[in-house]
Amino acid sequence: MESALIVSAGEKSLAGLRELLSSHTRLSEIVTATDSGMARRVFLERDFDLCVVNTPLPDEFGDRLACTIARDGVCQVILLVRAELSDEIAAAVEEDGVLTLAKPVNRALFWNALKLAAAANAKLVRIKAENDRLLQKIEDIRLVDRAKCLLVQHLAMSEADAHRYIEKQAMDSRVPRVRVAEDILKTYEG
Repeated sequence: MESALIVSAGEKSLAGLRELLSSHTRLSEIVTATDSGMARRVFLERDFDLCVVNTPLPDEFGDRLACTIARDGVCQVILLVRAELSDEIAAAVEEDGVLTLAKPVNRALFWNALKLAAAANAKLVRIKAENDRLLQKIEDIRLVDRAKCLLVQHLAMSEADAHRYIEKQAMDSRVPRVRVAEDILKTYEG
């Protein structure tokens, strides 16, 4: 994990959480927000690896913010709530992957939660990269298929001939099939 966002209403708690996180050597950037509106604006501008939400916040409790952040990206979220609300809030947010810690939080428990968050973040980053790679592969297949359809339509090739044509052009030119398909699309569509 490299970057973190701390969302807390109190300056004292912001400073304490910043101090706790800054001693975590792998975090190179720590950004703070004092309410959920500010946190949402910050998240629109960029992504973080970790978000710590210290409830309650002035404009909402903070559990909805934590769930939104956890759902919308690969950010790991730690939600700090009063001990008497901990079980109820944890049950409501755990499905979204939010880690809930009861306040007051001791340093050892917080470090363990950070380790869990770091491990989960590493796994999510790998899964997201694999997902992005597979989505790109699907998009490439669609592009090549559109190019094949254009060859069938405009040059009266069979589907198999269109496939061989694209493969041969790619091999002869030493470029990916997608590049050949893009050229075919430019020629016949635009």
